Amino acid sequence: MRFLRLLLPLIPLLALTACNTTPRTMDSAKAYRAELVRVAALPTVAKGSEAERAAIARLKDFLGVMTEESVRAKTQQVYAPDAYLNDTLKTLHGAPAIEAYFLDTMKNSESVTVEFEDVVESGGFYYFRWVMDVKMKQIRKGETIRTIGITHIRFDEQGRVVLHQDYWDSTTGLFEHVPVLGSGIRAIKARL
Repeated sequence: MRFLRLLLPLIPLLALTACNTTPRTMDSAKAYRAELVRVAALPTVAKGSEAERAAIARLKDFLGVMTEESVRAKTQQVYAPDAYLNDTLKTLHGAPAIEAYFLDTMKNSESVTVEFEDVVESGGFYYFRWVMDVKMKQIRKGETIRTIGITHIRFDEQGRVVLHQDYWDSTTGLFEHVPVLGSGIRAIKARL
C-alpha cells in the first residue's frame, strides 16, 4: 500500500514519459555507447594546441549565455554536421536538429546561462563541470532555477563538437518546478 501511495503522484510523469519520442533509457545508453565508438575513431584536436584552446573557448562562449540570436549565429560553428547531443531530455543528431532544439529552448526561456567551473581532458574526451541558471517563461516565471551538471564532449579535428552528453539532475533542474508534477515529485522525495 505504501508503494502505491508513492507511485500515485508519479502518474502524470509516467503519462508524459509514455508519450515522449525520446528512446527509452536502455536505448539511450546503447546509442550513447555506439556514439562513443564512432567518435573515438575520428581525429580530434591535439592536446595542448591552440585548436584545443579555441574549441574549449568556443563551446564555453556558446553555452555561457544563450539567446535566440547566438543560437542562430553560432550553433553550426560549434557543432559538427553529424554531431550527437543528448541532454537527458532529448537525443539529437546533426547540427541543424541541435540548432532547432536550442531555438525552441530559447523561445521558452527568459534566460539561460552556464558558468563553467572546471574542464578536464582524458583520452581525447573533455568533461565540462558547470552550474546552469535558467529563467523560464511558463515555469516558475521570473524565478531562477539553478542546477549542476557535467557535459562529456568530443571535438573533431576542426574543434567542432561531435559528441555532447549531459549528466544533470533534470528532476531538480526542471520537473520539480512543473505545476502539479513538481508537487508529486517533491512529495515522493520527502517520503524516501
